[in-house]
Amino acid sequence: MRRAILICAALLALALLLKKTANASEGTAQRAIPRPAQMVVTVADGWNSSTGKLQCYERMKNGWRPAFAKPISVLLGRNGLAWGRGLHQVSKTGPQKREGDGRAPAGVFQIGKIYTHDQRLPDGADYPFRTVTKWDAWVDDPSLPEYNRHIVVDPRRVPKWFEKQKMRHGDAAYRWLIEVRHNADPPKPGAGSAIFFHTRRGPDRKTSGCTTMHSRDLVEIMRWLDPKKHPQYTLLPRAEYEQVKDRWNLPEAP
Repeated sequence: MRRAILICAALLALALLLKKTANASEGTAQRAIPRPAQMVVTVADGWNSSTGKLQCYERMKNGWRPAFAKPISVLLGRNGLAWGRGLHQVSKTGPQKREGDGRAPAGVFQIGKIYTHDQRLPDGADYPFRTVTKWDAWVDDPSLPEYNRHIVVDPRRVPKWFEKQKMRHGDAAYRWLIEVRHNADPPKPGAGSAIFFHTRRGPDRKTSGCTTMHSRDLVEIMRWLDPKKHPQYTLLPRAEYEQVKDRWNLPEAP
């Protein structure tokens, strides 16, 4: 009897360990992360929508307060949205984000650093950033071990893949890139890469998965971001947003 009890206890401990490991590998909220005091929220009409409304919120004692007088119009993936790998377990029903699918990742994500062509951020912005050099790359090839990571290559040993993965192209749309930490910690090959906020190329030019907007709105967001407030980004279709809003402690939808 005692041996059977010990075996059952060992099996239960193993099952709990495997579950924890599986959740961590899927990028769920098993990791201890600071409670956000800033939240960027974009809501789209549906899974196949390529446009949305964005608002920034500050957490106050009595709840979330919008930072801007009115929401910002943004462009999303040309094929809409799909569930991404972020800070919460998400439904397995509905589209799932894959590399090259032309969909923006839905969920809640940490906001990483800013990558810029400039030597400093716009006046009034105070946030961690890196000036992108001609040797910086962001890898979107799932077959490479550096997939969905920022890399600085050695100019003496430039890899064959570098030309397609480099970050500096002289493209004004990429002057500022605010990192959305989708499919991170660690990246899952093929689950989507290189997701940012950046300047739109035109009022109707949809994206491959990023969130884009007029440059003046992007600058205002950079000025608003505060690293001490651990900002996060939530992107969801409106119906899904209303379903999880209270459970995930999100602001009212913009």
